[in-house]
Amino acid sequence: MNQEQKLIYNELISKYNFNEEQKHEIELGLQENLDVSWYAKPEYSWQKMNEIRWGLEGKLDVSWYAKPEFSTYQMSEIREGLEHSLDVSIYAKNKYEWQQMMEIKEGLMSNIDVSLYTTTEFNFHQMNQIRLGLYKSLDISIYARPEFDGFQMKQIRFGLENGIDVTPYLNPNIDWSEMKEIRLELQGNK
Repeated sequence: MNQEQKLIYNELISKYNFNEEQKHEIELGLQENLDVSWYAKPEYSWQKMNEIRWGLEGKLDVSWYAKPEFSTYQMSEIREGLEHSLDVSIYAKNKYEWQQMMEIKEGLMSNIDVSLYTTTEFNFHQMNQIRLGLYKSLDISIYARPEFDGFQMKQIRFGLENGIDVTPYLNPNIDWSEMKEIRLELQGNK
């Protein structure tokens, strides 16, 4: 570090009670001539600091995720979306768990209409099955309903992919394993 960087580092270190890993992230950022003021804050764990530093290194708009309320994993999903030039405004919201963010990000990367599943009514397992159905151009309206869990949605999706009539097991009161048995029987009769 040059003299100016050392002054900034020493000032920050004396001001806050950072642990060794946090100090290291600050030092790395200063060595790269990054604006460490984005993350040199005690409310950020070293892992969160690392995510913000990576974004700064990539010249990304870290304002989307440099927020203490996001977990490290949420920050990572938003950063990855920015790296792919995705519209992260769709999912850079604390109401989504990181796995839900991942499903939305994956949909955006595949040019899928994610508006069909960007609701907190669906957990990430359900979002995954809806995304996969959309990717395969299936009529997801058949199963994209909160009353079906992700495992049930998977069995319905498999049935649609195999071109069978899923009506016999299109019931949220039927357990997914029973749905699978019915689906396999119907596929055998096809």
